[in-house]
Amino acid sequence: MGTEQQAKRRISRRRRLVSLLTASFLTFGAGVAFFSASPANADPVEQCTATTGAVVAVDFGPFGGPVVRGCDTTPTTGYELLHEGGFSTTGTVHDGDGFICRMGNGSFNSGTQYPTPAEEDCVLTPQATAYWSYWIASPGQKNWTYSPLGAMSRTPKDGDVDAWVFGGTDVGGTTGKPTFSPDDVRAKGGVPTTDPTDPTGPTAPPASVDVAAAIHWLTGVLTDGERVVDEGATAANHMLTTEVVYALAAADPKSRVAQKAASFLALPAQTDVYAYPAGKDRIPDASAAARLALVAEATGKDPRDFGGHDLLGDLVKYVCPRDVGDGETIPGCLTKGDFRSSGQADAQAMAVIALLNGDVAPPADAVNRLTGLQCEDGGFTAILIRAGEWCDSDASSTGLMALALNRAGGHDAVVEKARAYLKKSQLPTGAWPSVSYLTTGSAGPTGWAAQALRALGDADRADAGVSWLSKQQLPAGGFGFEEGETDPRLFATTPVVVAGAKSDLVALTAKKADPPTTPTPDPTTTPPPGEGPDLKKGSAYLTDHKRLIQGHYYENAQGSGFADYGLTIDGAYALAATGHDNAALRNIVDFLDKGGKDGKGRGIHDWTLIGTKYAGGGFIGKTAVLAEVVGRDPRNFGGQDLIGALAKAICPEKTPTPRPCAAKGNYTNATSVFSQSLGVMAQVRAGETVAAAEPIAYLKSLQDPSGAWPSLIGEKSDIEVDSTAMAAMTLDLLPDADSRAAVDKAVAWLAGRQLADGGFPGASGNSVNSAALAVQGLSLDATKYADPIAKGRKFLASQQNADGGFKVIKGGQPESDVRASAQAVGGATGISFGSLTRSLDGTTPEPLPSSSGGPSGSPSTPAIVTPGEETGSTNTNDGSGSGGVLASTGAQTLVLALAAVVLVLGGWGTARAAQRRRGTTGGEA
Repeated sequence: MGTEQQAKRRISRRRRLVSLLTASFLTFGAGVAFFSASPANADPVEQCTATTGAVVAVDFGPFGGPVVRGCDTTPTTGYELLHEGGFSTTGTVHDGDGFICRMGNGSFNSGTQYPTPAEEDCVLTPQATAYWSYWIASPGQKNWTYSPLGAMSRTPKDGDVDAWVFGGTDVGGTTGKPTFSPDDVRAKGGVPTTDPTDPTGPTAPPASVDVAAAIHWLTGVLTDGERVVDEGATAANHMLTTEVVYALAAADPKSRVAQKAASFLALPAQTDVYAYPAGKDRIPDASAAARLALVAEATGKDPRDFGGHDLLGDLVKYVCPRDVGDGETIPGCLTKGDFRSSGQADAQAMAVIALLNGDVAPPADAVNRLTGLQCEDGGFTAILIRAGEWCDSDASSTGLMALALNRAGGHDAVVEKARAYLKKSQLPTGAWPSVSYLTTGSAGPTGWAAQALRALGDADRADAGVSWLSKQQLPAGGFGFEEGETDPRLFATTPVVVAGAKSDLVALTAKKADPPTTPTPDPTTTPPPGEGPDLKKGSAYLTDHKRLIQGHYYENAQGSGFADYGLTIDGAYALAATGHDNAALRNIVDFLDKGGKDGKGRGIHDWTLIGTKYAGGGFIGKTAVLAEVVGRDPRNFGGQDLIGALAKAICPEKTPTPRPCAAKGNYTNATSVFSQSLGVMAQVRAGETVAAAEPIAYLKSLQDPSGAWPSLIGEKSDIEVDSTAMAAMTLDLLPDADSRAAVDKAVAWLAGRQLADGGFPGASGNSVNSAALAVQGLSLDATKYADPIAKGRKFLASQQNADGGFKVIKGGQPESDVRASAQAVGGATGISFGSLTRSLDGTTPEPLPSSSGGPSGSPSTPAIVTPGEETGSTNTNDGSGSGGVLASTGAQTLVLALAAVVLVLGGWGTARAAQRRRGTTGGEA
């Protein structure tokens, strides 16, 4: 992780190192006279202290003079520091005042400026063999650093010291350093009462990064949900793909998208082209091998068997045994302990972390190599320098090296110096700059520094960094490189996500602890505040054996033996939302996934009709979403690839009749907004956002100017609450600005439809279904719509019966209805279908019977069929059936009726974590 800017800086540093290897210091002779000048317009040097103001020192030695010091108690730029310190300057005709050609001070030779006009006319830029070179040193820094900025651009900090030296210095600043040290000219007074290596941290208001929004953006960057492809390219950018995996795994250790991307990288052809460019049996690229090993560790794969390679074994095998020049040259080696062909310090650190987290002891020389990269100020450089070479610290490299050495152990002093560097380089805003001399923050370095300091116990410092980052998040969810940038960048976003998730590269790739021998039950959902229905009683109603046949399915009519698979999935969503009976949920899921049959010998795919011309995008999508909710593979659920089937079900064009295809981008036989939304949701949750582009565009096109959606597709239909809520929950998964605007508009419309008693209108009246879905939709912006949500939940509570079930509509039949109850139980949690998850860990599978039983035993009453429906729905009026009045409001077909049922998604707490910050309110959504 890092930034593209850092990559450019590293190239520049390599060039600088070429001259550094042969450079020698230019000295002006032994014995330097120091003289502190205090002209009338200058701040007396005594007013600058170790913690107040900055000092500048100018060496007039080449002209027979002393080293003269000056002080500025309130420095703004290096240029102003010179003038406030009592020095006069002259620029060049060609470059202006910014390039200092001559300099003088009243304390030496009556203020004559040197070099004199006879020595240098100052028309053009002077030669590198004779010019005033600019050097800087931060508090505590023992050696000078050649300033990468001009004096007008650099902003000195309190305690800094600048130096100007005339003579032969190359443009890169690798020769001609001052003959005096920074400590020789520093301000001596004002010793701080606290340890200067542990300065007081910035004060920042508590705030958090919207990790869910950032993940949405990162997921959208992936091609086919598995790889990053640069604009204009066709091949994968493997390095950036590893970055995305780290971020996804930090936010969700069980991320399905991270798993898919890792599986792509683990394809032998991809591993070979990335990590073994010289040939699959040749020396690996150490940086790529380390990154892939960390990907494996982050996603639960084996780094010793990844893409056909033992990545850890190869890293250890190819460690440089000696320095360059010590015997025969070894390709890819600079210094003893280098991982061959690593090239950069971050690769060295990542390789050490990967080995340690893979239970492989890294060679001691490889770990010690990291310690040699520490600069005198305590920070680390990004270049694999050799001893004595130019060392330039930055926050990103320091954060990563500190994490690696802290994980390795035995280097406490080095880690403590790095920790101190990160503390003192933190800006008052809480951010860290990309390079030490800047005074504005950078997202990537702040992410890295926050990761390291949190791991080292400085949570308050890390939180201050995250607070600053929260203000830099762009509307799309990503982050730019530098403060104020408006374009999101992947390289900047990934370390921020890890820091925002309060994790770090070491923690997210560490071996996960073995599960306890006594499984810990998945916690139940904490409902939103305020009065609401009894979700535990509601869950018990749904799992009662009189309704849930053999614990596996609901019948379409009592005693029919014919499974209503759509209703069964609705019940599963509700159980997943509350977490009150994970064992019952497991039985339903296993029944659907493992080939269970109803009393008529029908399985789940006799309902989805997958593989036939009647396959329904909504049916397939609904089943796939359930698989995703409970952590099953939607590409192999019930023996079918549901995600692949959805891709095949996308209509290439409109057909003469609304069925099978109402328009291009419609899913086949998806005749309702609910069905279209379910298909899109399933694809997006599976990481197939790109593949779902046309269905997404079609769903957006159906939105009414009011912000609402109609019920049906392909025929005239009124706008309604149920479909609007469902479409909003689907588009909320997408990071683009258009989708967010559509969701905001939809949620505002929903709020305007609420009735005085807290309910919402449906096709059959003041509907429980509509109220439950509206609560879910409003919860997409829970802060803004807290009052309508509370009123909606109170309404749902008023419609709950003593048996735990719910009525269909207010004032309608008094008996409880399974379909309305499933909708109400899940909807009352406020969880969007797009974010619902429920782990089945700790549950035990039960064997499936050879037949899932016949009818429940009660005589079947005549089916009441609504005109236009494909199958009937029986009104049992006994409180145990699927309902009399059609519970799915606004439905005119069974497809819509089934799809409109609550797809209750797990856990209010999960929802709040997943809900994004909306720019319209400034709060969490």
